[in-house]
Amino acid sequence: MTTSDPAATPAPSPAAETGAADFSDLRAMFINCTLKRSPEISHTEGIVDASAAIMMKHGVQVEVLRAVDHDIATGVQPDMTEHGWARDEWPRIMGDVLASDILVIAGPIWLGDNSSVTKRVIERLYSYSGMTNDKGQYLYYGRVAGAIITGNEDGIKHCASNILYSLQHIGYTVPPQADCGWIGEAGPGPSYLDPGSGGPENEFTQRNTTFMTWNLMHLAKLLKDAGGFPHGGNDRTAWDAGARFDYENPEYR
Repeated sequence: MTTSDPAATPAPSPAAETGAADFSDLRAMFINCTLKRSPEISHTEGIVDASAAIMMKHGVQVEVLRAVDHDIATGVQPDMTEHGWARDEWPRIMGDVLASDILVIAGPIWLGDNSSVTKRVIERLYSYSGMTNDKGQYLYYGRVAGAIITGNEDGIKHCASNILYSLQHIGYTVPPQADCGWIGEAGPGPSYLDPGSGGPENEFTQRNTTFMTWNLMHLAKLLKDAGGFPHGGNDRTAWDAGARFDYENPEYR
């Protein structure tokens, strides 16, 4: 058995370590669902900023939107001003969502679940889910999604699974390990960005944030270069016209 001298083995280049591609044609949108209006500190935004920094370093155009700063009406219709609401900024926000290849929903844990703002954002995304793209597929096909969670109580996996299930259900593609987060000790205590919390220094959070970010970029690039999600057996327009894409009811005896 022989061993190599580590000093004689060249370290892999950063490009080799990441499989770096040209991501400059990608756009990403982070929707921060904190309950705090700007300019109050959002601990969730601390992890958003870490993920966004990696993307921007590799040419991705990034937008971060704090949902609570905007008049987003409650409901599951595309424009709630047509349903009794005086104001609704969601239709304008949707323009940015649809221009993005990557969508990351970020938010805090409250009572073991996603914030009310997170729920409202997902409901408004759902309101467009019956629409189709130019291939006849549902509107969100060809886009990828991730989730960021912060808090002082257990529930990262529960909250992330709710977000990621919801987004894949309406058409987003979810890459491997598409979530990250940080929670402090159970009960009252320091939050992610508080001095001495240990949040920004937590290697588990750093690793998951990094892997999530790269996986989102890789999958978004694959889909973009392929011209979107494969078109076959998922054309809602053709289904409505009578196509059944080889589906047959089984015969029971």
